[in-house]
Amino acid sequence: MLGSNHIRVRCEDGVTRMGRIKGKIKKRLWIREGDLLIVVPWDFQDEKCDIIYRYIRPQVEWLQKNNYLSK
Repeated sequence: MLGSNHIRVRCEDGVTRMGRIKGKIKKRLWIREGDLLIVVPWDFQDEKCDIIYRYIRPQVEWLQKNNYLSK
């Protein structure tokens, strides 16, 4: 967490980006270290992204069990 609504995110493509938590998610969800997130990189700045969704632990386990995610 970097403060306010910003967070540093390590993406699957190996790039570390600064993520912005959108208002809808900011009010409803707590994002912790180690969470699985869906992010959308910005078109004009590749080092920044928007956080769209956070998976909770049972959802991540289900995705791994059904081979949607690799470990």
